[in-house]
Amino acid sequence: MFRGRISRAAKALAEGAQNAAQAQSQHPERRMSTWGKLSSTAGADGHPWVNARYLGENYDQLPMPSEDNGTGKPSEAHWRSEWSAAELRDAADEHVMLSWTASNPVKALPVIERGEGVYLYDTHGKKYLDWTSQAVCVNLGHTVPDAVKQGINDQLDSLPYVYGGLGLAPVRAKLAKLLAEICPGDLNGFLFPSGGGEANEAAIRLARLYTRKHKIFTQYRSYHGSSASSLGATGDFRRKFAESGQNGFVKFFNPQPSGFSWGTTDASATARTLACLEDQILAEGPETIAAILVESIVGAGGVLVPPEGYMEGLRSLCDKYEILLICDEVMVGFGRTGNFFGFQHFEGVIPDIVTSAKGLTASFMPLSLVGVRQKIKDHFMTHPLGWGSTFHAHPVALACAYETVKYVLKENVLDNVKKLEPVMLEELERLVLRHDSVRQARGVGLFGCVDLQTPLGQTVQRLGEPSPLAVQKLRQAMFENGLFSLFRPPLLHCSPPLIINEEQLRDGFGRLSKALDTFDEMQNRDCGL
Repeated sequence: MFRGRISRAAKALAEGAQNAAQAQSQHPERRMSTWGKLSSTAGADGHPWVNARYLGENYDQLPMPSEDNGTGKPSEAHWRSEWSAAELRDAADEHVMLSWTASNPVKALPVIERGEGVYLYDTHGKKYLDWTSQAVCVNLGHTVPDAVKQGINDQLDSLPYVYGGLGLAPVRAKLAKLLAEICPGDLNGFLFPSGGGEANEAAIRLARLYTRKHKIFTQYRSYHGSSASSLGATGDFRRKFAESGQNGFVKFFNPQPSGFSWGTTDASATARTLACLEDQILAEGPETIAAILVESIVGAGGVLVPPEGYMEGLRSLCDKYEILLICDEVMVGFGRTGNFFGFQHFEGVIPDIVTSAKGLTASFMPLSLVGVRQKIKDHFMTHPLGWGSTFHAHPVALACAYETVKYVLKENVLDNVKKLEPVMLEELERLVLRHDSVRQARGVGLFGCVDLQTPLGQTVQRLGEPSPLAVQKLRQAMFENGLFSLFRPPLLHCSPPLIINEEQLRDGFGRLSKALDTFDEMQNRDCGL
């Protein structure tokens, strides 16, 4: 019988080859692209007739692709050590695409050539103060500390890459142990994805697998990343880019809603917000809710510090209804607010899962973390995690993070943040008093934000909407005053590198105030004032 099966397969193979030969003789010019070429093999599972049957169809009448798909020839500029400013601008205009926005504005972006300390320099030599640490991530400025640089180079020399699912780089164990020692409570297990959104994506999956529940509660004024689930969890306008295909995410209001007030005191805002949230939990069913995911201190949404008692109450609600608490520390983790983590500002609060990214490596290399408490770590010792990626736990990025965290500890970077917090708050208050366009300001550590308004007291624009001319002019005025800033109207963040000194910080506020003078004048003129 075994011999018979071989003979039948051989016969089928011969028939397939004969059909292929006939097809090729009819269309010799398509010898390499005919289905008959595929039919000369045994095909999937030894069924050549599966491919051969296509020869009887009309596929030979379809227009064949005619574009040249060969490898192009690089221009000679790539073999030179330097490019001119004009060459860089042309290359950017013709080939670079932007994220989150239409790509036409790339023509207006300065080409940044180098950085040093808290400053950046473009290809024309203009000097800028980095007012928002880029995307609130360059915590140690634009000069890589020697220890961090050495750690990266040593790792490149010894082991540039090992796949995290097959081998364990020594620095992975070292970093995990260091984090376990500095994190409060029993946050003892750590994953190392490549970015903040990926970390939140993994945290959501872990929560669902651990609890065997599906719903994730998140706040309206929030941003958690641009991957599918992290953007689905996001509450601000950017969620529209992923919302149609996501389910299981339930939004609830922050203690600081934009259109109404929970009360005039912290106590009333906390009590009413938590009471409303508890009603929503009961309406959805606690048995269906895996986790509540919040930014410990809302970052991109405007530096919103929870009122007194709110985070403590949130932790209690999670415990009461057996819901995991996930704290997104992607933006504030590793010192931005003066503590290693934002949740440490709230007495007794330890999340079940914490995510962080930007400050972990000071953005010298891409890396993030997911930290879990011991009960969750123990669960996944015997259950599959169901998550991974090619570049997770990349040894070189891990080495960068390990030395960066040690640098933050040894150089007392957090002490500098705490020392400059009163200066930050003083200067923010000065902006409110000086400029009609500044409605209010908030800050903690070196993390500040002002809200912009029109002379009539209305917001200058809603997040995600096209900027009016006055706002465009403000952005231009900031550049002209040497201030490099991530500006998301009506929110204007003030979050310089954590190594900034008092003189540089006050200088930055002075530059911002000059730009706001221009903004005030233009708005008043437009309103006839």
